[in-house]
Amino acid sequence: MSGHTTELVVFIALFLLVSGMGFVAARWRRPDDLASLNEWGLGGRSFGSWITWFLIGGDLYTAYTFVAVPALVFSSGALGFYALPYTVVVYPLVFLVLARMWSVSHVHGFVTPADFVRARFGSPTLALAIAITGLVATMPYIALQLVGIEAVLKAMGITGHLPIIIAFAILAAYTYQSGLRAPALIAFVKDALIYIVILAAVIYIPARLGGWDSIFDAAKAKFDATPNPADGYILNAGNQLQYVTLAFGSALALFLYPHSLTGVLASKNRNVIKRNMSALPAYSLVLGLIALLGFMAIAAGTKPVTAGGKTDTNTIVPVLFDQMFPDWFTGVAYAAIGIGALVPAAIMSIAAANLFTRNIYREYLNKNATDAQEANVSKLVSLVVKVGAVLCILLLDPQFSIDLQLIGGVIILQTLPSVALGLYTRWFHKGGLIAGWALGLAAGMWMLYLIPNPATGKQHFGGSAFALSNLGFDTKMTIYAGFLALIVNLAVAAVGTLVFRAAKVADGQDATARDDYFADEGEPKVEDRDPAADDRDPAVKDGDPTGSH
Repeated sequence: MSGHTTELVVFIALFLLVSGMGFVAARWRRPDDLASLNEWGLGGRSFGSWITWFLIGGDLYTAYTFVAVPALVFSSGALGFYALPYTVVVYPLVFLVLARMWSVSHVHGFVTPADFVRARFGSPTLALAIAITGLVATMPYIALQLVGIEAVLKAMGITGHLPIIIAFAILAAYTYQSGLRAPALIAFVKDALIYIVILAAVIYIPARLGGWDSIFDAAKAKFDATPNPADGYILNAGNQLQYVTLAFGSALALFLYPHSLTGVLASKNRNVIKRNMSALPAYSLVLGLIALLGFMAIAAGTKPVTAGGKTDTNTIVPVLFDQMFPDWFTGVAYAAIGIGALVPAAIMSIAAANLFTRNIYREYLNKNATDAQEANVSKLVSLVVKVGAVLCILLLDPQFSIDLQLIGGVIILQTLPSVALGLYTRWFHKGGLIAGWALGLAAGMWMLYLIPNPATGKQHFGGSAFALSNLGFDTKMTIYAGFLALIVNLAVAAVGTLVFRAAKVADGQDATARDDYFADEGEPKVEDRDPAADDRDPAVKDGDPTGSH
């Protein structure tokens, strides 16, 4: 810690400031009663365009952005830039999908994607599968945020798992008290710090390194000399397919995560969603600049922290900041990374807790749970979720923290047929969806198990680049494991649907109606409607409220 006193003081001061804001948030836009999931878990479903902008941006652009992407660019080169096309592609893909999800959730009071699946397909079993998938996929994503905080503290000379304990205690305290209002309020500070640090970095650091030409020349020289064919200054025949499928698969997965939908459902109307999906690509510009920090680190000759004989590539950006900036500004930059981890980790733990409460506790343990009981259970489970995230750090190798997010992406993609496609069609049979989910998940886990990590010597779960040679192809090309697993899922779901329908196996009852997918703020909710109104559309009687067959 010697030599980092100023950085540590600035970091702690800003960290304590935003933590204090997290506790104060319980009084911000406070309702008469905070003891319900609508209030504690969704902020009263009342956030306007600006709050939603910062909340969703703070939720999606995380420590993964600051730590993992530049670390991957530093280590592997061009492949690390996959995050750019996927964040550009994702918003047009989900522009209308999320508006439909908001509407049907507004009408029926859904809090989680599994709530929607339960009503849409009339299957508690399928809803349970979706809920468990969301919980498992979220754990490594929260762990990634804790890795970000740990990387900053390592750069200041603080080693061990103390950072994880600190992060756990802070997150546990203010999410328990304030719910979603805490990360929503903190997100304002987080985004301001991010923009200040990144704009300073892309202007100041290149000027010190002799300009962008020098930076790119240094990166090219490094990767031209690398023996690993998967790494390179530009994409090559071996990793182009991986790049394309990883970008597209990541785009499909992003808003399937429970925490992504939590920010969406907290919005007050459809127009808020549409405005944000139109404006949020502006964040992708910042992401591109952040990725270039990996090349800057190469040009600067930055060396990541080595502790216990192991080199931690996740520390490359914090060490670069320490190397380039004055101590006081390095402390600000470290705080931006740390706060950038706190905001999404809080939202993720809330979303995971809501999944357990709504789709396990209420469905199987206490069907008559009151709003207050649900809120209390979610508060407690949000603490347990953070313990699970810590276990991900201890049990999985966080050497390349981006792998934690990619593993979660492979898992969460298996909910796409039920959640995303379910918003548009009721054609799939619940039995087919369950079979597709099970086999898609099994295929994904099998592929992840076969992927090694040469950098650490681990033979399994070393990333998401699946070698096609494992399937008998004579090639060195790799492909995103989640993409292949999703193809398996969709194929099995489609074939299973045909088989179940041919066998006349009973399907679940659809509790939604066509108009539910277009409802807006102020329109009557399901409990306010006349039950006979379900007879207004013949498609509802046929179990297909969207009219698609």
